[in-house]
Amino acid sequence: MMDEKFREHALDSKQIFEGKLLKVYQDQVTLPSGHHGVREYIKHPGTVIIVAMLDNGKVLFVRQYRYAQHIVSLELPAGRIDPGEMPLNAAKRELLEETGHVAAKWTPLALIHPCIGYSSETAQIYVANKLDYLGTEIDQEELVEATSLPLAGAIASVANGAITDARTISALFLTEQALRSGAI
Repeated sequence: MMDEKFREHALDSKQIFEGKLLKVYQDQVTLPSGHHGVREYIKHPGTVIIVAMLDNGKVLFVRQYRYAQHIVSLELPAGRIDPGEMPLNAAKRELLEETGHVAAKWTPLALIHPCIGYSSETAQIYVANKLDYLGTEIDQEELVEATSLPLAGAIASVANGAITDARTISALFLTEQALRSGAI
């Protein structure tokens, strides 16, 4: 929903960096006050996050090294949406690549903006049920290790600081709420 009194209008836009994944832009804008300002932001193709629920009630996670933070992070399976790819197809691809699982049932849960202040990234969260293990197809550029936790244990891991990834935290709490309300 857009409230027009807050809208900023671009006067000029230029790409100032292009990498393998990201494009950085710098825009000159007119502010609602009539003054001018500068906005720098990342154009991102979007991501998917998968809450993959095993028949035993546990949720699949991946452990992987995150270079920018220099930590090993415990996260839900997730990944970038390729150009022209439908988000659900990206979710299916990422679940298989990162955990070796496929799901017979997919439920869209929510759309979030992980870095709303400086990125156009949107992240579609899916719940995947009725899983079968087919074997991993790990991407050559990443080392991931699949593991599982009960949902309550994952929520506790957020509280004790073992899970710090914002996308994972959002997806876990949204899943917990949806389960309590009977939406999934």
